[in-house]
Amino acid sequence: MIRPFRPLFILEVLPRLLAYLPVSLAVALGTVLLGTIFGFFLAWAKLGKIPLLKKASELYTWVLRCTPSIVLLFLVYYGLPAFVKKFFLLDISQWHRIFYVILTFTLFFAATMSELLRSAYLAVDRGQREAALSHGLTEFQALRRIVLPQAALSALPNFTSSLTALLKEGSLAYTVGLVDLLGQTSLIIARNYGAWAIESYLAAALIYWALTVSIEKAFRALEKHLARSRKALA
Repeated sequence: MIRPFRPLFILEVLPRLLAYLPVSLAVALGTVLLGTIFGFFLAWAKLGKIPLLKKASELYTWVLRCTPSIVLLFLVYYGLPAFVKKFFLLDISQWHRIFYVILTFTLFFAATMSELLRSAYLAVDRGQREAALSHGLTEFQALRRIVLPQAALSALPNFTSSLTALLKEGSLAYTVGLVDLLGQTSLIIARNYGAWAIESYLAAALIYWALTVSIEKAFRALEKHLARSRKALA
């Protein structure tokens, strides 16, 4: 028997889904923080003059960007505990699922961030750095005051796209049992024996749409603010 579509069920289920939004946000924020740090070191290795580190970072980026995120998630969630137990005699299989989810998406996000940071750094005219050094600034001062502000402005649009993509990719966490926003959606559908699945998924989609629009608007406003500040200082 096919049940009729119930639009009001979307409003009923929204509060129950929003209660698990902090879990999804924790995954995204943890991934962004750790992934950006790791991505910075990967970008540094790519821009450096050590051939081994450069090749290793480029290979890492290529492998990770060619690996579907859900495949990487399964490899980390099922493979890492087995690897650690075999070679280090430690049982980490009972660690919280959020650890494996954040680790997975950190590895994935770092590969993207390394390319983003590298291209943003290269987009800054080398002449500005050389001019800063000629005026008495140290290498670190030139990097902090001249190069990084311009690189950050250049990287911001791509960072926004990467962040929104990560937020949506993070919904795969429910496949390893993490009860986040989408995980709770699946549980609600299961408890109703498959009923009102469309309404439940539409409620989840509304939350993701609202988050994506909010992130894009916030970063667009930040980009305009930084652009105005840069013109004022020019």
